[in-house]
Amino acid sequence: MVPVNKIIPMSVVDGPGNRTSIFLQSCNIACAYCHNPETQQMCRGCGKCVGECPVQALELNMEENVIWHPDICVQCDHCIGTCEFHASPKIRYMSSTQVFEKVKESIPFIRGITVSGGECMLYPEFLTELFGLVKGLGLTCFIDSNGTVDFESYPELLKLCDKVMLDVKSWQPEVFRQLTGGSNEIVKKNLRLLAKQQKLEEVRIVCLEHEVDVEQTIDGIAGMVREYLDEFTLKLIRFRRYGVRGRLEEQASPRDEQMERWKERALERGFGKVRVT
Repeated sequence: MVPVNKIIPMSVVDGPGNRTSIFLQSCNIACAYCHNPETQQMCRGCGKCVGECPVQALELNMEENVIWHPDICVQCDHCIGTCEFHASPKIRYMSSTQVFEKVKESIPFIRGITVSGGECMLYPEFLTELFGLVKGLGLTCFIDSNGTVDFESYPELLKLCDKVMLDVKSWQPEVFRQLTGGSNEIVKKNLRLLAKQQKLEEVRIVCLEHEVDVEQTIDGIAGMVREYLDEFTLKLIRFRRYGVRGRLEEQASPRDEQMERWKERALERGFGKVRVT
């Protein structure tokens, strides 16, 4: 059983085609620009959100666990705004079989599934079970990952996974640490491994001046996987403050001219497919 934050039955923004997107709760880093910070931590059962819920869709049981009643909930997300710990009370613990049954409800309208988070690679056994079931339907299985969990440690999962959408949040270790609180050593290892195995769908950089070393990250990726640059899309994502909490919540987005300069740099470094969003 894993904590599921949300299942979107049909999405056209989480990989190619129409896909069911599954978001798992909990992350092993804490990006300053995270646009869904409520997926970072598990609920601590403090109960503050219970009293703040306008429709009384939450309750605190004797074990100090917050219980969510989705049949009452109106999805106002007031509880998420109330939480001080980057968590959500609106999660469900589900098995791979239960998630698979939800996926089946969207057939024949989907091309595959994408599992995200939080960080979905914190639950490799679940992913392996779910992907085994989904592949039996002839659907594709994608992973959306921050890259900090070593893919090489899970060869069976990697065989079942069709493609990975990989975040490379920065290239310089000190910038990565300041931005996320973690290390990017495994991210670089995964970048090389996934490129060699033709498992990369896209590599993504969230672009923000003075916070992300965008130029060095473009150059670093190009240098590390130069022979594979035509096999995946480099996505340059403009930072947007919507959903962000903390020190960057009032930060302005990069200007169009700057995004175009970063795109030109990527093309000059040899990337065959560059997309600015």
